[in-house]
Amino acid sequence: MPELLLQKANTLRALHHTGKALLLPNVWDVTSARIIEEAGFPAIATTSAGIAFSLGYPDGQKISRSEMLTQVARIARAVKVPVTADAEAGYGDSSEDAAQTAREVIAAGAVGMNFEDGTDDPQRPLIDLPLQLERIRAIREVAEKSGVPLVLNARTDVYLAEVGPAETRYEHAVRRLQAYRDAGADCVFVPGVRDSETIRQLVKDAQCPVNILAGPGSLSVNEMEKMGVARVSLGSAPMRATLGLLRRMPDELKSSGTYRALEGAPAHGDVNKMLAKQE
Repeated sequence: MPELLLQKANTLRALHHTGKALLLPNVWDVTSARIIEEAGFPAIATTSAGIAFSLGYPDGQKISRSEMLTQVARIARAVKVPVTADAEAGYGDSSEDAAQTAREVIAAGAVGMNFEDGTDDPQRPLIDLPLQLERIRAIREVAEKSGVPLVLNARTDVYLAEVGPAETRYEHAVRRLQAYRDAGADCVFVPGVRDSETIRQLVKDAQCPVNILAGPGSLSVNEMEKMGVARVSLGSAPMRATLGLLRRMPDELKSSGTYRALEGAPAHGDVNKMLAKQE
């Protein structure tokens, strides 16, 4: 198993350096993961929010580490491509919490880890930088000792949480991302950034692979590739779009008594066959 995970980790890392953006329509369960794999994507990324929502929790580390990584393990067992796990902020503030999360990510069969610095505390919206660097180094140490070189995607929530005056956010974010890179992150992630000028400058200043969160209203993949963006993920949007379909379906059923919202659904037999392939 360590040898297979080593190969997958190296494959995932290489996918960040091809000159083409690694596209990650994030998944939340085995079926969504199999659909994305069968569509030809070379890696799978989980969405922590999507998994939490599907299990009845709000986002923001309200789900336990164990429940989150149990779902990640199910996904990793069900696909052949590398899996990178969204591990939120590590399920605890300490370096040991981050290290334990990294151990359990690897035990779940994932070879990448998304790791954020947000706290959901308006009085202290980001984990203090020195502590976050200790936590990143702890993850890196676990990965080295395990023989599975986790691909660490270090996220800052400077923009997402609107930390500080707007005119200070870019320098604040870059300072953190460069420090995360130097502490051992393989890729850096800045959700909340959408405009081309900021993305272009961010790629230039980060000097490592950059992940951009995309969705309706975002620049196209082609535009971001031309700017040098290495990774484009969709976060919880695919799962929420599915919830949107579920909202439209009963409205149509009650209002017109028709079934257009069900069009395009895979056949029952096709889903059975897709899932039977993992056995």
